[in-house]
Amino acid sequence: MRSIWNGAISFGLVSIPIKLVNATENRSISFRQIHTEDGGRIRYRKVCELDGEEVTSDEIGKAYEEADGTMIPITDEDLASLPLPTAKTIEIVAFVPASQIDPLQIDTAYYLSANGVPAAKPYTLLREALKRSERVAIAKFALRGRERLGMLRVVDDVIAMHGLLWPDEIRRPEGVAPDTSVTVRDAELDLADALMDTLGEVDIESLHDDYRSAVEEMIAAKAEGTEVAAPTKERPGGQVIDLMAALESSVRAAREARGEGEPEASVHELSGRKKTAAAARSAPKESGAKKSTAKSPAKKAAPARKSTSKTGASGKTAEKKTTAKKSTAKKTPPRKRAS
Repeated sequence: MRSIWNGAISFGLVSIPIKLVNATENRSISFRQIHTEDGGRIRYRKVCELDGEEVTSDEIGKAYEEADGTMIPITDEDLASLPLPTAKTIEIVAFVPASQIDPLQIDTAYYLSANGVPAAKPYTLLREALKRSERVAIAKFALRGRERLGMLRVVDDVIAMHGLLWPDEIRRPEGVAPDTSVTVRDAELDLADALMDTLGEVDIESLHDDYRSAVEEMIAAKAEGTEVAAPTKERPGGQVIDLMAALESSVRAAREARGEGEPEASVHELSGRKKTAAAARSAPKESGAKKSTAKSPAKKAAPARKSTSKTGASGKTAEKKTTAKKSTAKKTPPRKRAS
């Protein structure tokens, strides 16, 4: 892969020469603008709005536009004179757990390649240190004339760097959430959980861009002069009227897609089981009182059964005692009266 930047990683007093390589690529299909009447290519020309003349790249410079439209020319020399210590260095400033990085900040990804044999040892040292610490490195670097923030992590046996947006570049989600109060019932959450469980996990490698494949097939068909096949299946759209019915249908459709056909009642049964389990996990303190109340009839009934068994036992005991007394009375001789 072709490198787009050469520099070094600054790891304390350790310097690691590296090459920066794009880790991603854009696979989207691009189109050109044409004149619909004759198919001619539409091109853009750079024209000065003051004299109307087309200008070349050598004649084009930079300027900052003020709020009132005033242009302040900025030359390359002006920019070169500004301090940019990370112009050729990826300067590591901290090591933090990956969980501290907001995914909203993550931008373009790059691979960092060791540049030359002497770089292999410190490169491997940093890679293994990142692995063992289970942390990521936060760094500053400069690319395309501006300083950026980056995150270094290990991917297989390579150090990857993700460009990060600066914290002040992340907009607050104000006014985005629904502004009306909505109550979600437990039954709806149970069905949503059932749908999530049914969909389960997926191998990311198995996913692909269906739309791009359809566009490629359409282009190939047009190039061959054949008719383009009409789409066979459309996703349902529009406003959901009955949320419960939509969730139940989604669960059944997901099961059918996985070859797990089940009767319709199973959806409700699963919902009930999830609701019972959830209630058991989050039972309030009053449940103790309810349990004792529920057990009290059993406690009352238990003595009745015990008393019956005791009565039978006591009856046999009394009978034995009576027999013993009778036998004792027969064996004892009568006492003689004193004369």
